[in-house]
Amino acid sequence: MRARWITAGVGTLLVAVLGAAPSAAHDGGFHEVQPPPMEMQQQEFEAVAAADAEEDSNAPRGFAPCIQGMAADTYPCDGVDMLSHLTLDDLGFSFANDMWGWTDPATKKDYALLGGTEGTAFVDISDPKRPRHVGTLPAHVLDENRPFWRDIKVHDDHAFIVSEQIPHGMQVFDLTRLRGATGEPVTFDEDAHYDGIDRAHNVAVNEDTGFAYVVGSDTCEGGLHMVDITAPTSPSFAGCFAEHGYIHDTQCVIYEGPDARYRGNEICFNSNANRVGDGIENRLSIVDVTDKDNPVALAREDYAEDGYSHQGSLTPDQRYFLHGDELDEVEHGVNTRTRVWDVSDLTAPGVNGTFDNETTSIDHNIYTEGSFAYASNYTSGLRVYDTSEVASGELSEVAFFDVYPENDNATFEGGTWSNYSHFRQKGIVAVNTMDRGLFVLQPRVSRSGN
Repeated sequence: MRARWITAGVGTLLVAVLGAAPSAAHDGGFHEVQPPPMEMQQQEFEAVAAADAEEDSNAPRGFAPCIQGMAADTYPCDGVDMLSHLTLDDLGFSFANDMWGWTDPATKKDYALLGGTEGTAFVDISDPKRPRHVGTLPAHVLDENRPFWRDIKVHDDHAFIVSEQIPHGMQVFDLTRLRGATGEPVTFDEDAHYDGIDRAHNVAVNEDTGFAYVVGSDTCEGGLHMVDITAPTSPSFAGCFAEHGYIHDTQCVIYEGPDARYRGNEICFNSNANRVGDGIENRLSIVDVTDKDNPVALAREDYAEDGYSHQGSLTPDQRYFLHGDELDEVEHGVNTRTRVWDVSDLTAPGVNGTFDNETTSIDHNIYTEGSFAYASNYTSGLRVYDTSEVASGELSEVAFFDVYPENDNATFEGGTWSNYSHFRQKGIVAVNTMDRGLFVLQPRVSRSGN
């Protein structure tokens, strides 16, 4: 049995294909009027997820090279080998979502940090062909009436975790505790908790400054809720930016790009999807947050054929921003689209090109490393893009691994939510999927490209 997603404006409902009419979803956004682009009934989803997990129980789990376009006679691929696979059942999840990664500075071990309905799972992938589920930090609270995805980032060997659940707040977990975990997976407790928010859709961390940026929360009009995490287990409120309304995702950096006016400042690049009346203003917004008490808006620009401004990532030189819109494929019938923004002038960014892949799936999270971008595109899986021609507004696909072989539909019925590639082991990419769990992959292009 499979799920199907019914698009209704910006919100979407997940319903089981049971012949029954879909019921109304609980609103997951700011003050119940700012929904994220995915909403669902947990009971309906878990019935489908359980069926998916049962289907996946016999899926290939070990090393499977990409040979003549297929891995393990199951997954379409090109230039990407599967090193290993852990199912939802292996992880103790009924549904998986976002992820991040961490390398232990003492042991040099690599860990995948995986979000799921039940909490955050920690997987040792130091031997990428033999991953080990070390343990799980349970969700701070589970609320069956609200979306249950979560987001994870890392600073100073601590994980910071937010969720749409109420009142989840932000969990803090000392990742060095993973060193002593052996044997069966451990159930951990949190080391600290930040209650300056009840819920949030996402969190970004600037590891260079020690600040977390919570977005899509019930504070700051859903904008940037800034938290000082320089003392990780004593997080404290640092400031608020509400001028642009709801921000779905952000990347905040110490700016070293071409706009000399702002070098050395802390700048946030925001995927801004603010509800106004019955519509959504989809923008790229740029904010100088150097002074947390007085953040300064630098730009807020719209773009053509928008659906829902979702997420993006700067190129290493901070000159371009690769931006994904989560609903343009659905609402405008385009193929999987990535916009290339020229942000060399922070006060006047503009789209200088769009890359439409041959696939028809919805794009989700994209991250850059070296001259490549790693895109998680729901039903079409991990796509690897060459960014060497980005100055011309062009990308090109050089490799892929399709974790959802059923189809490439522009739906949310399954596939990959996110990926992480910045491990000590170069060339390893971990991919978290909603319905099949964790894949540890090795794109061949990364061996010489990064």
